[in-house]
Amino acid sequence: MIWFDLITPKSVLFFKPIIKQLKKIGEKIIVTAREGVDYKEVVDLLKLHKIDFVNRGEFGGGVLYDKLRASLERQKALMEFISLYDVKCLVCLCSVDANRVAFGLDIPIINFYDIPLSDYTTNFKKALPQARLTLPLSTIVFKPFVVPDEIFLRFGLEKDQIFEYNFIDPLIWLKDFKPDFEYLKKALSKYNIDFSKPIIVVREEEYKSSYVKKKYPFLYEALPEIHKKLDANIIIVPRYESDYLKKEFPFAIVLEEKIIIQHLLAHADLFIGGGGTMNSEACFLGTPTISTRSFISHYDKFQIDNGLMVWASSKEELLYWTEKLLGNRNDKKAENLMNNMKVEIEFFIKNILSIFP
Repeated sequence: MIWFDLITPKSVLFFKPIIKQLKKIGEKIIVTAREGVDYKEVVDLLKLHKIDFVNRGEFGGGVLYDKLRASLERQKALMEFISLYDVKCLVCLCSVDANRVAFGLDIPIINFYDIPLSDYTTNFKKALPQARLTLPLSTIVFKPFVVPDEIFLRFGLEKDQIFEYNFIDPLIWLKDFKPDFEYLKKALSKYNIDFSKPIIVVREEEYKSSYVKKKYPFLYEALPEIHKKLDANIIIVPRYESDYLKKEFPFAIVLEEKIIIQHLLAHADLFIGGGGTMNSEACFLGTPTISTRSFISHYDKFQIDNGLMVWASSKEELLYWTEKLLGNRNDKKAENLMNNMKVEIEFFIKNILSIFP
């Protein structure tokens, strides 16, 4: 049995085709997940994509003490649950809890990771907590071409433990994706959106994550001015709780249900995002994208260098780029870049299965 621990929305989308292929060739799969107060995004996405899972543990929130407590409790719950099965290996996007349990139970660990540092160089002072607590435990690790091998070697891995793939992560689920405007209209019908106006989609930074030092206010400060200046629909995709967003931005639409968000990203006239995955999705769907993230990762730098995204670090910059980029699509650039990358599910399957005795 192969164990997947899916604790972020990205991990659900990334591993869905890999799980499907493993099942197709007869491998037994077990999926664990987590949720928590005001954090149901992962569980909702698993249900939306009809992936069977077992919930073990909770998201600890934004306070370090609560994070540690939730992590320790989740490790205990995972240990007791996984011990009931004959698990061949763990596969995950550097899940700290699952790595600790697998290491303690002598289960081989396969980590995927595209963001070991909050930086696009090799400055190890900016190594993310998840990377420090997981990568050194890896049996093997998969990483995209934009992240240098040197980083993984400095985490204590040997060269033959590192497997590189030639694409940016969201392409694994975007390569066969076809935007559907009719789906979008139906999914958003209750909001009475005027589709004759431009659509600006907004996503907050993961400010409760351990690798984000603080919540930067300039995105929130800029939204009322963007609303005042531009006659556009502003749609906010909440990362955590949504009630405060509704109160603070009564002029905006705050999505309350889980939809196949790629249809919205593809038909948006502008995407403003403080994270990584949706920023990349918007970029490769040709939608002009502004990153308000507090740092630039390796794949962020790749998207910026290739003209798919700009980075704003102040309210003034965000307002400038919003007006400049609204409606200026990057479809051809995105298509050309995607055509130069190759997603090979069989490459992952072959190397995952290779570690079994």
